[in-house]
Amino acid sequence: MIDYIALDAGLPFVPPYKDRDADFRHGVNFAVAGSTALPSHVLAAKHIVSPVTTSSLTIQLGWMSTHFNSICLNHRECAEKLQTALFMVGEIGGNDYNYAIFQGKTMDELQSMVPEVVHAIINGVRRVISLGATRVVVPGNFPIGCLPIYRTAFQTNMLAAHDENRCLKQLNDFATYHNEELQQGIEKLQQEHPNAVIVYADYYNAYQYLLRFGKSHGFDTERACCGSGGKYSFNVTRMCGAPGVGVCADPGRFLSWDGVHLTQQAYKIMAGWLVHDIFTNLHCQF
Repeated sequence: MIDYIALDAGLPFVPPYKDRDADFRHGVNFAVAGSTALPSHVLAAKHIVSPVTTSSLTIQLGWMSTHFNSICLNHRECAEKLQTALFMVGEIGGNDYNYAIFQGKTMDELQSMVPEVVHAIINGVRRVISLGATRVVVPGNFPIGCLPIYRTAFQTNMLAAHDENRCLKQLNDFATYHNEELQQGIEKLQQEHPNAVIVYADYYNAYQYLLRFGKSHGFDTERACCGSGGKYSFNVTRMCGAPGVGVCADPGRFLSWDGVHLTQQAYKIMAGWLVHDIFTNLHCQF
């Protein structure tokens, strides 16, 4: 979605920090695929393995600090450079929960993680502001009970387990709990920093809009485009990219790309909803 937000702002795509040949004049992306809010050693103490990367939020914020030190002579110069910058901090925390869920943690154990995950996110935002950020967007979590990976893993015929979109209520209720805790944290942080603009990005309702849009425009709102097997074209042992796993003929008519991530068209629609939702709250000056 960050690419579509950049396009809406008339900017080029935001290049990754580790691309040393990139042009960072219009922005830089410190995100890492599969990363977590909590450091891997903190998750390990909870008997949760971070299987994809150890470059958690703390590491990424360290890169940000190093980057700013390389382009600014001092804090004052950085603050001046960042006056018109927009910081997108997230979506963060989803992978902490993903790994916990698929490594057998109970719903009670998941809920006990939320304050710690939210605290890590809020501390991250606090650090971003300390580096000179004046406009920060902090996204919440998706309604994870709507994603093919979860609908497959927790498939049930019980009508009471599903909402009106046939998403899993318990998982969506958990995502809502995280989002409510995050919004409370943002409100307190805003009181700490009245001169900064801190805006919550409602990924949950942006996705709900995407579902409604998809249904009314003939999208496949349930199955993965790239995947195999089962009701939702998802198999955790034969995921997108594995030999023999097929791809749909028209990804632009699907919401889910691989059962975990969305298609480009879905991200474009969500990004459009989000820009419309948050823009006036950013108090941009022209």
